[in-house]
Amino acid sequence: MLLTCITGCCRKGGSQKGFVTSVVACSPGEMKQEINGKKETVKGFNVKLQDTILFPEGGGQPDDHGLIGDVPVLRVTRQGAEAVHFVSSALEVGQEVQLKVDWERRFDHMQQHSGQHLITAIAESMFGYKTTSWELGRQRSTIELDTPSMKPAQMEALEVAVNEKIRAHVPVAVQVLSLDDPALEQVRSRGLPDDAAGPIRIIDIEGVDVNMCCGTHVSNLSHLQVIKLLGTEKGKKNKTNLLFLVGNRVLKYAEKSYSTERSLVSLLKTGPDYHVDTVDKIQKTVKGLQKSNLGLLRDVAVLIAQNFKSNPERGNFFTLHKKEGDNEFMSIIANEIGTEETLVFLTVGEEKGPGLFLLAGPSGKVSELGPRVLEMLQGKGAGKNGRFQGKVNSMARRGEVETLIQEHCKNEQ
Repeated sequence: MLLTCITGCCRKGGSQKGFVTSVVACSPGEMKQEINGKKETVKGFNVKLQDTILFPEGGGQPDDHGLIGDVPVLRVTRQGAEAVHFVSSALEVGQEVQLKVDWERRFDHMQQHSGQHLITAIAESMFGYKTTSWELGRQRSTIELDTPSMKPAQMEALEVAVNEKIRAHVPVAVQVLSLDDPALEQVRSRGLPDDAAGPIRIIDIEGVDVNMCCGTHVSNLSHLQVIKLLGTEKGKKNKTNLLFLVGNRVLKYAEKSYSTERSLVSLLKTGPDYHVDTVDKIQKTVKGLQKSNLGLLRDVAVLIAQNFKSNPERGNFFTLHKKEGDNEFMSIIANEIGTEETLVFLTVGEEKGPGLFLLAGPSGKVSELGPRVLEMLQGKGAGKNGRFQGKVNSMARRGEVETLIQEHCKNEQ
């Protein structure tokens, strides 16, 4: 948890949506940002304010977003006892500015963070499972519990207990204590950060939990609406990860699940209660068809090879492309033809797209041509004992590869 009170958001509580402050520093900076699935460096400016209500990332909770005037705040980080706001445009030092919180993001974080405190406290009191870390994810959040496993009945009982506290409208209060206050000894904590300074903020869920934390929280457990425990996953070092949703995330999850259910009803032509059985039957049917198809492909591979071998004018080079097929299909053809004297070039996949290839024949020829084939088809692969095969990104130059191999065979005659 971020424990020191470095922002107005921490001191004043998490419900403040707007705030007037002034710029005290603005310097060029940069940040890593994910754009279209790739992390890229974005240039901008690091801004420090006289005071702020935007929470900096830390303690498992992501940062707030918002506006400084009309300039979007893309990230808020902590530097010692100060919050640094990364923006795309420079701001004038000394300028008075209106700070506005992205409230939808803030309230979501408040719900998830307060929900984590509640789950952590109840899990420890009911089962003795301590929380060793947690993460507020984009779609779901995770609590790492110090236990190798959690039984389904325990998770069910925990979910019932936390939702009972929500329905009980339990107040959540904020206290600020000095570092030397004896009351701190009675507060649950995983320790202060090395650079901790100033007063310590305490989150008190009445009769449930008292914990050091500088994150944003609701003022009453009823604001959490509901908590849904999704399940568990094996964690690191003999620990268990508990997955959960709180509040509006549960509603969005239910809406998405219902939409998926209606789509499946339309596709499967059965009611929701029969979806699992219907999909199971479809999978078994598909597996049976795939097995039959593979058998037919093997028969086709043998016929293709026999047809080539029966041709008196067959020459010493055979090539074939087929959309359907796999490595086994190509191997059968090569084995049936025999590659001691014949060079075989086979491909399967899309005409101009990705696929598989096999080059088989006399070892010397294959060793010489294999790497060139790989380069021309933009692929990855390797070869030994007269065979070179792999995956390719594009079959667009397949015709050129055929010509290359044919010319090589002519030159060898």
